[in-house]
Amino acid sequence: MTGVVISALPVPPPTMRDARPAPAWPGDAGGTAVDMAITDEVQRISAPVRRWARVQKQEYTQGEPRPLGADLGAMSVYVGLVGAAATAIRVSGRELPTRIPIGDAVLLTVGTFRLARRIAKDPVTAPLRAPFVSYQGTSGEAEVAEEVREHGGVKHAVGELVTCPFCLAQWVGTGFVLGYVTAPRATRLAALTMTMVAGSDVLQFVYDAIQNGALKPADGA
Repeated sequence: MTGVVISALPVPPPTMRDARPAPAWPGDAGGTAVDMAITDEVQRISAPVRRWARVQKQEYTQGEPRPLGADLGAMSVYVGLVGAAATAIRVSGRELPTRIPIGDAVLLTVGTFRLARRIAKDPVTAPLRAPFVSYQGTSGEAEVAEEVREHGGVKHAVGELVTCPFCLAQWVGTGFVLGYVTAPRATRLAALTMTMVAGSDVLQFVYDAIQNGALKPADGA
């Protein structure tokens, strides 16, 4: 009968199995020290910029609660969205138009005007503005007057943006241009719709003027 002999080899203690130091993860003491050093360096470098920004804000606002930081954030969002859209268009291989027909330019311009004003002043779009502004009354035919709820913060900046048709025109116009590049037919139809609404508004005012007797034939006519 053959016996099996198993030799018992000595097993090193756990502390001697691997003498190599473990890597310093962010949660370890070494990683924490490195993170703190990087944070301190970033704060040291950015401190003059923060001081300069505070001085500029104080000199510009003169004590008024202006949302300069939030406005800077809105500009960053706009630039980021435009950059992302431009990158997507480039990756897709779409060609930018070398020229835009005058008819399309008129459609996009009038459509931008009408849609920006619809978003900023129309009672129907008030639910979109309600989280940032409060109702103050009417300001014209089928338009409302609103005031920002909070001053000096993000809600202030967004409230001013969504109640200002001149400010919104930048965003709306950019949207129309990007749409014109990626889906020109659908964008033309959308711009045509808003242009027709703008034309209808003009006719409504003309009709009201006639009804009120503002337009009278000249004497002897």
